[in-house]
Amino acid sequence: MTFDRSVKIAPSILSADFADFGREIQAVEAEGADWIHVDVMDGHFVPNLTFGPPALRAFRPHIKTVMDVHLMIAPVDPYIDAYVEAGADILTAHIEAGPHTHRTLQAIRAAGAKAGLALNPGTPVEAAGPLLDMCDLVCIMTVNPGFGGQKFIHTQIEQVRKLRAMIGDRPIHIEIDGGVDPTTAPLVVEAGADVLVAGSAVFKGGSVGNPAPYGENMRAIRSSVS
Repeated sequence: MTFDRSVKIAPSILSADFADFGREIQAVEAEGADWIHVDVMDGHFVPNLTFGPPALRAFRPHIKTVMDVHLMIAPVDPYIDAYVEAGADILTAHIEAGPHTHRTLQAIRAAGAKAGLALNPGTPVEAAGPLLDMCDLVCIMTVNPGFGGQKFIHTQIEQVRKLRAMIGDRPIHIEIDGGVDPTTAPLVVEAGADVLVAGSAVFKGGSVGNPAPYGENMRAIRSSVS
C-alpha cells in the first residue's frame, strides 16, 4: 500500500447482502470502491455481533483492493494474529478498548498489518497524540459504534480538524466512520479526512443483480468532495 491523501471510499459490508458477501464485494469494487471496510463487533465492547476470523478468511479471496478491518472488540490483543492471518491489510483498534493501546498498535504492526486507532465521539482527539507515531490510520467515529444507519455527529468535524493539525506531514490516513453521505462527506474532507467509510449510502438502491446504483452512490460522494 503506497500512501496518498486522495479521497478513498471504503464501503462497509455490514450494509451488504449477508447471503452473498463474495459477489457483493466484487460488485462494489467493480463499481469503484477503493477499500472494503469490515466492521468486527463482539456484543461486549459494542451492542452487536458480526464477523470472526473465519468470515474474514471467506471474504479475503474476493477483495482485490484493501481489507480495512475495524475491531470494535475488547480485549483486542488476543485476537490480533487471527485477524491478520485472516487477511486484514489494516487492523484498527479502539483507544477505549484497553489500557495498553501503544502495545496493541505495536502488536498489530508486528503481525504484519497496518495499525489503525479508532476514537469514539466521547474521546478527545488529543488522546491520540502520544500514539500517532505508531499509527498508519486514525479513525474518527462520527456515530457511536455498534449500529449502522445512525445520524452523523457534527461536533466531530472539529475533532477531525484538530487531528489533521496534529498529524502534520506524517503518512497517517484520517478515516471517518458513521453517517457519511454526499452532505457530510465534504465537511469532513475539508477538515482533513481522506478515507470515507459508507454503508447504507453506498449500498442503497442496488443489489448484486443491479450493482449500477453502487457506482452512482459512490460517484455522488466523490463529486461532493471534488
